[in-house]
Amino acid sequence: MSLAKQIEEKLSEAFAPQHIEVQCESHLHNVPAGAEMHFRVVLVSDAFASLRKVQRHQRVYAVLADEMAGPVHALALHTFSPEEWAGQAPQSPECLGGGKKQS
Repeated sequence: MSLAKQIEEKLSEAFAPQHIEVQCESHLHNVPAGAEMHFRVVLVSDAFASLRKVQRHQRVYAVLADEMAGPVHALALHTFSPEEWAGQAPQSPECLGGGKKQS
């Protein structure tokens, strides 16, 4: 099972989301081909209704503690309550790290 699928399953079990997207964005970064290290997560759940953004992210990090301690290097989180969800989340910015940085 891919790491993206594993992340999706864990978050689905923990948050019963109305909407979830887990995208591996490693190919956009200066990492080895086929690496699964950088992810973008869009998560819409009733569990976020009364929480501030930091609290939402802390809960996601707690669920993904094993992944964050190991293979996951970066996790872009876009967390929404159903009332906040407008149908789309911002795209990740272009990576300028490693060999992609312009002088």
